[in-house]
This record gives sequence, C-alpha cells and structure tokens, in this order.
Amino acid sequence: MTSPATPVPSSIDAEKALVLFSGGQDSTACLAWALGRFQWVETVAFAYGQRHAVELEARQALRKGIRELGDRWAERLGPDHELDAGVLGHISDTALTREAEITYDDQGLPTTFVPGRNLLFLTLAAALAHRRGIRHLVTGVCETDYSGYPDCRDDTIKALQVTLNLGMAQRLVVHTPLMWLDKAQTWALLEHHGGKALVELTRTESHTCYRGERDQLHPWGYGCGTCPACQLRAEGWQHYQARAGTGTPEGSTHPPPTP
Repeated sequence: MTSPATPVPSSIDAEKALVLFSGGQDSTACLAWALGRFQWVETVAFAYGQRHAVELEARQALRKGIRELGDRWAERLGPDHELDAGVLGHISDTALTREAEITYDDQGLPTTFVPGRNLLFLTLAAALAHRRGIRHLVTGVCETDYSGYPDCRDDTIKALQVTLNLGMAQRLVVHTPLMWLDKAQTWALLEHHGGKALVELTRTESHTCYRGERDQLHPWGYGCGTCPACQLRAEGWQHYQARAGTGTPEGSTHPPPTP
C-alpha cells in the first residue's frame, strides 16, 4: 500500500505555505492538507496567555508524528515558529484568557470569544510569511461546526485577505480548507490525507479543550468533555464513526488513497 502521505502528483504546488498550527484537530487537518499540496510547509503558533496553553506543547508531538507518517511529508515539513501575542491576554477579558465560567451573551457568543484574535493571528502570520518568502497562508477557521465567532466567517477572511494584500503590496492567498466542513468531515479529511494513523495521532496528541484538561482520554481525545470545543469535537467524532466507509469527504478535491 502506498504511504498515506504520498500526494497526487498533479496537485503539488511548488510554492511554499505557512500553516497556522495551534495543536488542535482543525489545524492538524490543515497541516495535512497543506503537505499534500505544497512543496514546503512551515508552521506558526501564537502564545497569547490562553488557559489551554497545553495546546502549544501538543504541537511538537504532532509534528514529530506527522514526519514519521511518510518520507514525502518529512521532506516537506519545514521549521516551526512560535510568536508572542500576549497583548491579547492583557486586553481581553474572556474565558480563554481568564479563570471564568463559559457562558453565552445575548448574541449567542460564548465567553471564549477573544475579540480580534484571528485578525491578529493572520496579520502576524502574513508578516512572518513576507519575511520567509511564503505566499500561501492556511488557517483552520470554519463557519459550519463552530461557536459563532465572527472572525471565523468566510466574509471576514476574504476581507482580511484583501486588506493584507493592499497593506503589504503582496499577493498572499489565505486558504480555509475547513470553512464548509463539519467536524465529522474534518475527521474524514484527516483519514483521507493520512489514513487511520493520522486519525489516531490527532485523536491522542492534538488538543482542543478550552479548559486545557488532559487527564482523561475519551474516544475522541483528551478534554473536559463539557466545554463548547470538547462538545463539537465529540459530536464530530460520533458522526465520523457513523459515516465510516462513505469514501471521499465532502470538500476534498482528491480521490481516496489507492492501495
């Protein structure tokens, strides 16, 4: 059987990509997606005083495991970067940056919403990409199975891409491969690109829980099991398991790997 990390040759872009890689399920799927499309892929994460800073630690185990999934991916996976975005922790008052209960406001937004977070992350990533000679940015934002964050929406990302290119005189491309996928399809996308081995790596090593808990391994991974992030991940896992064997996930442009 061919390596799950062996891409379809005609799909490979000789350019470089920078993946916003937090250490969660979604960003791991984005990294696999990018490694199947670009010759060189670097990763970047942001330390912003998040309660679940354990996600930053999870990243290195994921990168190591991904390298071991195939020579092609090992050759394409470039350096990792971690940037200080601590100003978000200083100016925000949210359940992600303070010891606070996770509740919902009148608009349905949870207190885990950190205003401006993805806007800042993509701006910093664009500045790093400029220095590294990278044109493609890949982020795991989604407005299908998500908590309603306005900076995850398709219109926001499209507008930000225009702004970044105008402000930096560049032709950056912001890719959002998960934008229209639910969490079950994200699990399926992981399997599509890296087989069951990547699914298992993501299940056991990635971190999604907003409370940063890694004491208990659930069928879908580690977490408290009750925060919005854990609930979305658990429901997605259940649906993914129920849909097992249905072939290429919606939103994928490649056929399933051939034996």
